[in-house]
Amino acid sequence: MNNLINWFELPVQDLQRATAFYEYCIDAQFRHENVAGMSMAVFHYQQPATGGALVKSEMLKPSADGAVVYLFTADIAASLAKVAEKGGVCCFGPEILPNDIGTIALIMDSEGNKVGLHQPA
Repeated sequence: MNNLINWFELPVQDLQRATAFYEYCIDAQFRHENVAGMSMAVFHYQQPATGGALVKSEMLKPSADGAVVYLFTADIAASLAKVAEKGGVCCFGPEILPNDIGTIALIMDSEGNKVGLHQPA
């Protein structure tokens, strides 16, 4: 087992708005797919890295409660400024972590999900 977590899904209400949010805030790249009646914007990744997607589905609802996924950013300060420009909110941080782990922050995205941002040291 390379990674304990191998896939994640962030529920969205408006896939176009959410895709634009992450493209702008963290320079994410996506490919679009429809799987089992769900519209998905899959974050660019290469195996064996963990993959994930923004997902519009009647079965999933955006939420600030529950598990938090941390997404990579090369510049957390710039990403947080962009989050605010796109209507998101910084809920926590930025906070420098010990032991050269890096810097983290928690945001509320354009869809109401609480998502972590991580800039490695």
